[in-house]
Amino acid sequence: MARQIDINDIKPHAEVIGSDQQHVGKVDHAIGTDQIKLAKQDSAADNTHHAIPVEWVESINDGQVVLNKTAAEAQQQWRSI
Repeated sequence: MARQIDINDIKPHAEVIGSDQQHVGKVDHAIGTDQIKLAKQDSAADNTHHAIPVEWVESINDGQVVLNKTAAEAQQQWRSI
């Protein structure tokens, strides 16, 4: 069974990386209890906010949010907001 991620452990400005250790974005803030809003002022964001579901988070290591998808998969599937 997968470890439950507590959204309160995901801090603003934390780097989000894919399972391939590649940069996805930086956390802006949590949306409710199940979404993470990524900062639009990031090289990967194209000056647009994106949201990813917390269920994509595999772990939080040393302040980095590690996803269970590669960076490319996350960027193809994230939702622009």
